[in-house]
Amino acid sequence: MNYDPSCADVTGPMKRRTAAARYIVERHGIPCSPNTLAKLACIGGGPAFYKAGRIPLYADADLDAWAASRLSRRVTSTSELAA
Repeated sequence: MNYDPSCADVTGPMKRRTAAARYIVERHGIPCSPNTLAKLACIGGGPAFYKAGRIPLYADADLDAWAASRLSRRVTSTSELAA
């Protein structure tokens, strides 16, 4: 599949893997390393990304959406998560 600029919702510069992991940690407080993103890029379950040659590039909107999907709903007790 080729890149289609008409479908892009990229509003700023895209981030390489190290900067993407740092963004997730700093903006969302979710522990994340570049190695985690690399693994998830292979097995699935990570944020959507583009490729520029061999370099993966992540858009902020995709990182934000992925981080939000990793969070549970707001609770006041851990027992609420089992329900």
